[in-house]
Order: sequence, then C-alpha cells, then structure tokens
Amino acid sequence: MGMDVFRNTLLVAGLIVAAQAQAADPVELDLLPGFEATVFATGLGQARHLVVRENGDVYVTVRNARDGKGVIGLRDGDGDGVADLQKAFGHAGGTGAAIYRDHLFFSSADTVYRMKFAGDELVPSGEMEVVVFGFPRQGAHAAKSLAISADGDLFVNSGAPSNACQKRGRSAGSPGQNPCPHLFRGGGIWKFSADRLNQDQVADGQRYVTGIRNSVAIAFNDAAGELYFAMHGRDQLDDLWPRFFNADQREELPAEEFHVALQDSDFGWPYTYYDGLKNQRMVGPEYGGDGKKPAPDGKYPDPLVAFPAHWAPNGLVFYHGNQFPAEYRGGAFVAFHGSWNRAPGLQGGYQVVFVPMKDGKPSADWRSFADGFMGDRPIRNRRQAKHRPVGVAVGPDGSLFVSDSAGGTIWKIFYSTAE
Repeated sequence: MGMDVFRNTLLVAGLIVAAQAQAADPVELDLLPGFEATVFATGLGQARHLVVRENGDVYVTVRNARDGKGVIGLRDGDGDGVADLQKAFGHAGGTGAAIYRDHLFFSSADTVYRMKFAGDELVPSGEMEVVVFGFPRQGAHAAKSLAISADGDLFVNSGAPSNACQKRGRSAGSPGQNPCPHLFRGGGIWKFSADRLNQDQVADGQRYVTGIRNSVAIAFNDAAGELYFAMHGRDQLDDLWPRFFNADQREELPAEEFHVALQDSDFGWPYTYYDGLKNQRMVGPEYGGDGKKPAPDGKYPDPLVAFPAHWAPNGLVFYHGNQFPAEYRGGAFVAFHGSWNRAPGLQGGYQVVFVPMKDGKPSADWRSFADGFMGDRPIRNRRQAKHRPVGVAVGPDGSLFVSDSAGGTIWKIFYSTAE
C-alpha cells in the first residue's frame, strides 16, 4: 500500500508505569519508516476513547468503572513519553471523550457528562454535570461515542441494539421489520448543544443522520466543517441466509463504511449493506435481497472508503498537527478493534490505518499505519488478541495516542528522523 513497513519492537512488559494495575504481554508493533513509539501507560483495564488536553495531559475512558471510577487522567511530568502520574475519577464508565471550553466530556451507556477544569490540575475540579440523558439502555451497541465542533455542536452516536432488525433477532430466515423501530431512538447520530445541561435525547436532541447500525468511531473535521464516522457492518450473512451466502462470503461481507455525515442523510441500515467486493450497495436479505439485488440508485450514499469486513472501526481522528510529514496533514487515522464474525477463519483488523485526505475527501488509498497489536501469530478468536485498538487522539506536540481495551495500554507514536 505504498510505503514499506518495518518492524519496530515495543516490549510492553519492559516499561513500568507508576501505579499500573497489571503488566501487559509484550508485542511487536509494525510502524512505517521514521515512526517510533513509547508505551505511555498500561494496566488501565478496558480502555476506550481518549483525548489530550493542551497541556499534554491524557484522559481515557474505561468501559467498566474500576473501583467506582470511569475516567483516568495521565500526566507525563518529565517528558519522556511515559506517564508518571495517573488518577481515576468520575463515577461512570463508558466510551466517549472530548474536551470543549475547559470542560472534559465523557459518556456512559446512556448519559453524557462534563466536568470543568479550574486550572492546570490533572483531575477537573468542577462537579460532574449531566449534559444529555435519556438514551435507551441496551446490551448491544451501547457505546455513546461523541464529537464536538468548534461551534459547540455535540454529536452523539446511538447504535441500534440489533444486527439487521429482524422480527426474530439473529434467527435464520427471519424477515426484517419495516419500518425498523430501532431507528426512532438508535441507528444514527444525534445532535445537541455542548453548552447546555440536562438535555433529553428525544425532547431536546435532533436526529442528525440515520441508517447507521453503530458508529463508535466519530469525529468532527474542523478543516472540512463536517462530521465523519466509520460504521460497523452487519454480521452472519451465511448463518442467517445460507440460501444466498456461504462462509467465504460471510468473511468478506459487508464492508465497514467510512462516511461524511451530511445532515439528514440516510446510510441504509438495516435495509441495505455495502458490498466492498462489488463496490455496490445491496438490498439486505431480510428485505428481499439475495446477494445480487442492488439497492436503488442514489437513495443511499456510497462510502468514502469501504474497509474490509468485520474489522470493527472504533476510533477516528483527523490529523492537524505539525510533527508528522506534510502528507499526513488533514488525513484521518482509524483504529480497528478487530473482528469476530470471520470465525472460524483468521481474524482481521487489530490495527490503525491512515486515510490521506484533501478538501474533505480521500486523496489516495488508505494504508496500514500501526499494526501488530494482536501479537505475532494469526488468530481465529478475538480473545486470543493481546491488544485491541479503540481510541486515537492527537497531542499538542503532534504525536498520536492509541488506546487498547484488551491489554489496557496506551501508546504514544511520534515521528523521528534519527537513525
């Protein structure tokens, strides 16, 4: 995919971070030439999204609150690329993280909170305030990832608690519900104000875009003035519809879709899926499709990029730093959590990729940027992965931070021309 990849060995267990709860297994990361990395922190639990403050402090959400704390603040006091201070706070565990106007925003499965910084303290001293509440409680696709524009528009993902909105969920041959009831409260991205408190999803929110099964990876691109997201595609085509699909097709279909979220757009879930092999949107089998029937032309947007199936995009950030080479400016980094629906075949994903962009659109093919998180051997079960990337964030010095939910690790990736 353009640049040669070289092996850059990172011995995770060899770097001891103050107050870490456990040591992660060692892995080798594959980084592009000129890039290096440090293990910024490890032993953090199920680390999810992260954000970096202007002073360099890093904040990462934890899926399940540990000892009643759902956010961890980390500080690198001596500038060696490794956190030497960490403090946990906030009683809600979850996924979303953002900073806006001296407030740290973070989310649980049904609520968005914020806390205000009074100065340079690691833990914000302001009280934990409710910004948005009332999202439906659900087991599947519950992550309320979020993004905030420079003007204070707050966007929150509300995933659909379903694979394909069947009348009998994940049951072979069961038709889809039409209209799909999950699209009323989920299956899209909602818009709120980051400056208001106690907003209810239904009473105060605006359904900004719809037809998205789940978009854990969302980010506002200030340069383009638009929201972007990467969507998790549906599962089990061959299990549920063996008349139309086989196991080989299941492993490669459907694509994981990368889109610009133009207001009021409908991206086709659950009625369609995107076939990345044919580069065509297809009617879902629950709605009369057979793997060969295309969706109506022009009704749903085609993705900017169709990524491989079941890679699970969970993190997205646009690079506007000055440290990396010029070709990275304005481009997008996407973190893939890794697949499960390719089983019993080899799993895929478990890496961070880069999408070059210009004027808000991809300008060249995407390429692998950081790989090797799952370990040095192919795996057939996601539980065999040593690390699973989730969040990506850019620091004030232009370094890229990557979080991981399996080993509880954060890497700091930087560019160096030193031999």
